[in-house]
Amino acid sequence: MNKNIKIQGMSCAGCAKRLQDEMSLQKGITNANVNFANETLYIEYDAQLNMNDLFKTIEKLGFKAIEENQNKEVIIGIGGMSCTSCAQGIEKQLVKKDGIEKVEVNFATEKAKIIYNNKIRLSNIKNEIENMGYKILEESIEEKEDFKEKEIKTMLKKVIFSAIFGIPLLFIAMAPMIKGLDILVPNIINVNTNPLNYAIIQLILTIPIMLIGYKFYTVGFKLFFKGKPNMDSLIAISTTAAFLYSLYNTINVIKGNHHLAHSLYYETVGMIIVLILLGKYLENISKGKTSDAIKKLMGLAPKYATVLINDKEEKISIDEVMIDDIVVVKPGEKVAVDGIVVEGETYIDEAMLTGESIPVHKFKDSQVFAGSINKNGYIKFKATKTSKDTTLANIIKIVEDAQVTKAPIAKIADIVSGYFVPVVCIIAIVASLLWYFVNRDLEFSLKIFVSVLVIACPCALGLATPTAIMVGTGKGAENGILIKSGEALETAYKLDTIILDKTGTITEGKPIVTDIICKDIDENELIKLVASAEKMSEHPLGEAIVKDALEKNITLYDDIQDFEAKVGFGIKAKINNKNIFIGNEKLLTNFNISLENIEEKATALANEGKTPMYVGIDNEIKGIVAVADPIKPTSKEAIQKLSNMGLNIFMITGDNKKTANAIAKQINIQNVFAEVLPVDKANYVEQLKNEGKKVAMVGDGINDAPALAKSDLGIAIGSGTDIAIESADIVLIKNDLNGVSNAISLSKKTITNIKQNLFWAFIYNIIGIPVACGVLYIFGGPLLNPMIGAMAMSLSSISVLLNALRLRKFKQ
Repeated sequence: MNKNIKIQGMSCAGCAKRLQDEMSLQKGITNANVNFANETLYIEYDAQLNMNDLFKTIEKLGFKAIEENQNKEVIIGIGGMSCTSCAQGIEKQLVKKDGIEKVEVNFATEKAKIIYNNKIRLSNIKNEIENMGYKILEESIEEKEDFKEKEIKTMLKKVIFSAIFGIPLLFIAMAPMIKGLDILVPNIINVNTNPLNYAIIQLILTIPIMLIGYKFYTVGFKLFFKGKPNMDSLIAISTTAAFLYSLYNTINVIKGNHHLAHSLYYETVGMIIVLILLGKYLENISKGKTSDAIKKLMGLAPKYATVLINDKEEKISIDEVMIDDIVVVKPGEKVAVDGIVVEGETYIDEAMLTGESIPVHKFKDSQVFAGSINKNGYIKFKATKTSKDTTLANIIKIVEDAQVTKAPIAKIADIVSGYFVPVVCIIAIVASLLWYFVNRDLEFSLKIFVSVLVIACPCALGLATPTAIMVGTGKGAENGILIKSGEALETAYKLDTIILDKTGTITEGKPIVTDIICKDIDENELIKLVASAEKMSEHPLGEAIVKDALEKNITLYDDIQDFEAKVGFGIKAKINNKNIFIGNEKLLTNFNISLENIEEKATALANEGKTPMYVGIDNEIKGIVAVADPIKPTSKEAIQKLSNMGLNIFMITGDNKKTANAIAKQINIQNVFAEVLPVDKANYVEQLKNEGKKVAMVGDGINDAPALAKSDLGIAIGSGTDIAIESADIVLIKNDLNGVSNAISLSKKTITNIKQNLFWAFIYNIIGIPVACGVLYIFGGPLLNPMIGAMAMSLSSISVLLNALRLRKFKQ
């Protein structure tokens, strides 16, 4: 079992690493991953896990956990209650209804909190309350804002208010030292003429800034004293040290030691907080953009649907649409949920699902999908999925799940992030003590201490991988490429070999009868016998023969006896007391049926890329039925693109070697595995892996599922079966092999982006921390100002995020 849990309160990658380590130790959790970028904990667990204990543990660690609930929750205003008995009566009445899980009615606030499932509509709940004699109070407030948007707005307010105090503070502190600006400082707060006022006004301006950034201190010190410091701890320790030193000097200025007014660092404290808040604000905006793809996908689904209830059109919430409801879609409207057309005809734009810009013709019994747009006609369709289970909802879930996973390349960053903050604290202490012993200058040592703490940036390391994966997987979804995990992205980057299944992947998967060769038998009778036997089979080639017979208005035999399918060979059956054998050469020779001169004709057909099926009746060969599966128009171009990427390409098929080689020649594939039984496909994948190759398997059928699972990377064509899609690491929604090269290209760009992010994150800290320690100063260079360090720290995270956002420019 697995679960995604939203986490609030993480301020850096160190928090994410600490939470991940703690979760991995919990009884019942088999795997835990924390994604700092989208603030999600992903766990795989067994029956031993106590979910209540897990949430308590998360809270003890200083975070807040929000569980995703499958049931729906609503708050309804209720008027007309005169006492608490009314509230209790409503609770008792509603909880009896099938589909209502829990009801809590608050008499004082006149509100009911109701948890319900898909067995009941929200409108039915409201009707039930009104039938009891109460009134539903509709709230006319705007739709609630998403948590992230609120957080960004709150952060912006903090930036603005802190800057209102911070900018004057910086001016008062620095202007006297800059020629030309010193004359702008009023005499009443000039350090040279009124040092006491100069110190007091800075103290007054600094305190509000520290109060605005209070979370740095409440969270930072709490974790520091628990022995698990994070980025907040670095800011809290550094600014507190500078503030206490300045406060001590201010007290001495009050006592008459006016020269100490030149030894104040209030502006450093204030501006560090202002700049960190500004950095966090810009970081949150950038992080929000990394999930734009998810927001776009979520925005595709309409909020309301028009449903026929008692033969009348009623507009209801999309969440209230149930399976088998008849939904009406008018021109220009979006399809609300997945379903089957029962009336009408139209063209529907499915570009949001497939990336295909040409609208698709829909008529009776056609499938329609949530979020697609009805272009011109009027249709009615029967809902086959609820809003939570549509293809669009599944796409969103796949992308969300992918975004909480980690690529193996992230391990090094995780390891470093786990030790980063404690190590930085030690470096800051050691560096400041060394400088104090060298020059006996407490102010100088304090500046070193503060600079090291504020320039160190664990956030850049923590954001390097997940942000790129979020943008990459989101961009993939926009282009019909569903990447299920960060590991799949990295594996695609490393591929050197691709195995392509033929039927349904390279070809259309819809075979047609091309040739019928008869020997001492009427053609219609031959087809009648073969089609009658093949109607018992589920093989695509057999279905093509049955379809051909029906199109020719040939009536098939009903009495089929002793039917037996020989996997990889063909079928045998008894019709009208005749033993019928249909299949390849091996099948007929096993039953001692001589192929005589007809074998040459079969060879000729196979050389044309057709699949010849011998037909034996009793002990004699009676003919050949040739079937061909047309190659998709885009397959040759797609295979050329893969070849240009330097990949070794193999085709795998159950066809005989001659047919397989003929098809391979048409699409320029040199390596062919032919006459492969379905159960053996996985063995060929294993064979190539044992040769040291990084192998991807591309397929679409049930028969491909074991090979997809066995390969390093399984890629399923979206038109394939659910089993194949479930077994795959990447799903291509559009039935086009070009998606394979697009997926690999996207993975290469994403992993390259991650490497760039990691490089800049590491190089920033590798250079920044020694500079803050005063290495340049030793050789006559400048000493880093702590405010510059704070700005650099903020910019390092933002630069990583902006680099990840470049992936949004990816084009197929």
